[in-house]
Amino acid sequence: MQMTASELRKRFLQFFKDKDHAIIPSASLIPQLDPTVLFMSAGMQSLVPFLLGQPHPQGTRLANVQKCIRTDDIDEVGDTFHLTFFEMLGNWSLGDYWKRAAIEMAMDFLIAPEYGLGLQKDVLHVTLFEGDKEVSADEEAAGIWEEMGISRDHIHFLPYKDNWWGLGETGPQGPDTEIFVDIGISACSKTCRPGCGCGKFVEIWNLVFMSYDRAADGKLTPLERKNIDTGMGLERALQVLNQLSSVFETPVFKPIMDKIKAITKISEPSAEQMRSMRIIADHIRSAAMALADDQGLVPSNVERGYVIRRLIRVAIRRGLQLGVEHFFLGELIPPILETLGGEYDELLRNKDHIQKEIEKEEKRFRTTVRRGLRIAGRILDEKGVLTGKDAFMLFATYGFPIEMTVQIAEEHGQKIDIGEFREEFERHQQISRDATQQRFTSGLTDHSEEVIQLHTATHLLHQALRQIIGPSVYQKGSNITKERLRLDVQLNRKLTAEELQQVETWVNEIIEQNLPISFETMSPEEAERQGALGFFGEKYGNQVKVYSVGDVSKEICSGPHVERTGVLGKFRIMKQKRIGADTLRLRAILKVEG
Repeated sequence: MQMTASELRKRFLQFFKDKDHAIIPSASLIPQLDPTVLFMSAGMQSLVPFLLGQPHPQGTRLANVQKCIRTDDIDEVGDTFHLTFFEMLGNWSLGDYWKRAAIEMAMDFLIAPEYGLGLQKDVLHVTLFEGDKEVSADEEAAGIWEEMGISRDHIHFLPYKDNWWGLGETGPQGPDTEIFVDIGISACSKTCRPGCGCGKFVEIWNLVFMSYDRAADGKLTPLERKNIDTGMGLERALQVLNQLSSVFETPVFKPIMDKIKAITKISEPSAEQMRSMRIIADHIRSAAMALADDQGLVPSNVERGYVIRRLIRVAIRRGLQLGVEHFFLGELIPPILETLGGEYDELLRNKDHIQKEIEKEEKRFRTTVRRGLRIAGRILDEKGVLTGKDAFMLFATYGFPIEMTVQIAEEHGQKIDIGEFREEFERHQQISRDATQQRFTSGLTDHSEEVIQLHTATHLLHQALRQIIGPSVYQKGSNITKERLRLDVQLNRKLTAEELQQVETWVNEIIEQNLPISFETMSPEEAERQGALGFFGEKYGNQVKVYSVGDVSKEICSGPHVERTGVLGKFRIMKQKRIGADTLRLRAILKVEG
């Protein structure tokens, strides 16, 4: 059946609403409950506290469409289905229904033509966890699928890396069952199966049976309350439903791809040209969505800004390879607004910011290309040769494309040692992977005593700044580890020495008063009437948690927090730094007295 993105979103949410699920809004792309990762990369990410046992203000059955950015597979973008920005349709059971109900509802939605997707059972394949020394094979789910009409030869048992899901190595996780659609192309080999990556089988839905919590030492502990966490990629579902060969032919990408073909004047691209076009479409869409967030992100050399910069610069490089010599990325913003603006109004609200930052970055990078040419020429003058290590230095330090370095070498009768370049690249990737893994293990599900105390202290610091500097100060982001808190606020200057002392004194006085901390569940409108703070341009559901520190602080927050301020110890600001024209970053610690 032919289906638009709007119709798919509508059908999915209505189906689960009819199954007594509360429809919750998409969380911001900037994680608020998990400041240790850069972008929201899965629908469950904002729900971790509730998956670990906290009651959700809207009940035990939830569903939404979550916007996500995931860069784990960024080097795979350009094929038929990998993306960096995507929309995830998800439903959750927080200790409510379990495997049978989850699978029954999934099958109902997949095959019902009048209110679901109208797929035929014979094109469906499912994969399941084959078991290991800790958890046995999921024969229970296999039996349920058979009862639902999936033949045994369409049920595949795969290992941990394929059918076990969680964000990072620690936290809530469990075996899953992934649902694939055979789109009818030829098999890649006799061993072709779902998950092999050839494109014959497109994954459309993942049902996670979230039944364990993995600690930092690797130990699995059964959750007291088992949960269901599902995710259906909207773009892949549209590809399957509209019988298209790639996600880039779907309604959410076609206007962008058409514009790229018009700009490049390539109506029938080769395979490599098509790959470049897909990368441009994906990367500029992701960059636009990141820039649209109300936090006011900009391209930079650190954290989220670095991801945005990388996406834009790769898109520019691909444009150069397609022969585009003029500034062109700004021309792709209108079709992005056309395809996504109706669903995400922040794109329309912040379109001038998006346009300006993308155009600035394109101009800046073209300057980088010129600088890279000068440095490559200098290396040749001094050494007479460009090595693989030189090529990587130009790439990593200046963002200079390896393809351009290869061209320069060839013009001088040389050949770049690509093996040497790859060795340097892989070493760099391993360092990045280790750092990324550390981000996950240090905080995604870290509800340790230290982190909870610093989370509470962040609220107090925020309130202190508003009390002493003024109500125009508001939180833009935070990052909490066991060692310290970091708070970014809207302020176009540093604090004076006197203001720093006043802020510290205010927080420590509140700590000494040993005020009680409590929360209430209420509507966002009631929270606003009561003066609760809520930021980041969030679209709240119809029920939220409001945490109060005595009568001095009241904020919308999912927690957790300490019970009284007196356990926090001594508060001290360690450092302040301007990180933008209107953002001040503060770092602070808590010292245990005595």
